[in-house]
Amino acid sequence: MIEILFYILSTITLGSAALTILSKNPIHSALWLVVSFFSIAGHYILLNSQFLGMVHIMVYSGAIMILMLFTIMLMNLNISHEVSKPFITKVVATIAFCLAGLLLLSITMRGAQAYELQYVNSGEDFQSVKVLGKVLLNEYVMPFEMVAVLLLLAMIGAVLISKKDQPEKAL
Repeated sequence: MIEILFYILSTITLGSAALTILSKNPIHSALWLVVSFFSIAGHYILLNSQFLGMVHIMVYSGAIMILMLFTIMLMNLNISHEVSKPFITKVVATIAFCLAGLLLLSITMRGAQAYELQYVNSGEDFQSVKVLGKVLLNEYVMPFEMVAVLLLLAMIGAVLISKKDQPEKAL
């Protein structure tokens, strides 16, 4: 049953990711990205990491997609104003993407080995929020704070980009 759910979620993830890239309307692309985020959260839940799955839904599908939609709307992206790319550029990009995908697939297949998982009960619950908080705020406090500053700078940059210049009033 879990294997069937995995294949269904994988199909949804890959399909919605492809539609995110191929959609001509930026709003539709953002909505397909939300579907992809939800299916990835389903993968986390299948891996018995419910907390991470719920945080993924709240952070990515909620906050980041709202920010992306606001950015798309504020920048007023419209396909009719976009300059069309030459056909040769599209062909070269497609070939480069396929070659990179084949390279990643070959590296993955060469290093793939069948192994059995050995579960050892250490007595500590690594899924709990308490353990996650201790690790995040003790061992990784510097990267955690750097991410907060980076998000603040990104928000300030988005506000500055979307700010419209006011025409000067003549005296």
